[in-house]
Amino acid sequence: MGLSRDNFHGLTLAVSSSIFIGASFIMKKKGLIKAGTKGIRAGSGGYTYLYEPLWWVGMIAMIVGEIANFAAYAFAPAILVTPLGALSIIVSAVLAHFVLEEKLHIFGVLGCALCVVGSITIVLNAPQEKPIHSVKQVWQHATQPGFIVYTFLVLIVVAVLIFRYVPRYGHTHMVVYVGICSLMGSLTVMSVKAVGIALKLTFSETNQFKYFETWVFVLVVTVCCVFQINYLNKALDTFNTAIIAPVYYVMFTIFTILASVILFKDWESQSGAQIVNELCGFITILSGTFLLHKTKDMGNDASKDKDPPLVESPNHVDTPSNTDSHRQ
Repeated sequence: MGLSRDNFHGLTLAVSSSIFIGASFIMKKKGLIKAGTKGIRAGSGGYTYLYEPLWWVGMIAMIVGEIANFAAYAFAPAILVTPLGALSIIVSAVLAHFVLEEKLHIFGVLGCALCVVGSITIVLNAPQEKPIHSVKQVWQHATQPGFIVYTFLVLIVVAVLIFRYVPRYGHTHMVVYVGICSLMGSLTVMSVKAVGIALKLTFSETNQFKYFETWVFVLVVTVCCVFQINYLNKALDTFNTAIIAPVYYVMFTIFTILASVILFKDWESQSGAQIVNELCGFITILSGTFLLHKTKDMGNDASKDKDPPLVESPNHVDTPSNTDSHRQ
């Protein structure tokens, strides 16, 4: 069965978005490394990277990618667009290997492959999104008890991560920074979907920006994006880029699909077999993440006997204590 015209446009925009976003990880990482040699690192609370041109090139690439992603949600269902972010894993991992010399072990490659296979499984079994003809319809869905509870839980977990776990474990546990980005990202996507629908309907039919609900969604997108950019910078400055990209993708995809199912109640139109296949997709993605986590240092360790790594950490000092802590 072929793609509809709208789904084809959404697919093209989503693929383009992944390419730009995957490349932006590398450019921003290079900028953060250069900025870290001139002042306080972003991971330590510094903002020297704002004066680094390369970081801004990466930021522009990410903005272009996000705009393409934004447009994709206006044409295709979120449950179809979001998993296609797996392509950004491949782009960032390959570029990190050649540009940053962050070696990816063969099991890391297998982990990436598992993430992609799991995503494809989810896409093939995803339900069709119900047609929406007004922003007010999205607002009605968003004010249902189920999504309100989800939103409050997300805000509570994010607050706990920021005030309790970031000071203690932010520099040693990647999941803290990535978790904040992913949770806020799920709310961002739902609001982006609403704003995208508003723009599409405004250009084709009626002005949706006369409704206050549209501006509420715009505000949510703005606030959530600020949180995501801030904590993504901290994650990129502290951990291996080739690992951040796939883990961020996996967590972001899971929370976004969960939010979409709760908001639009996609599960109502699914059969038991489709639900089981989707669960298998999730398990496959989680297996890939596990492999990436457990083998994240193997690629660099294998090359230590031949050549010293060019990039380990912006503030790396070759002392026994630092070497031991880095390997941990």
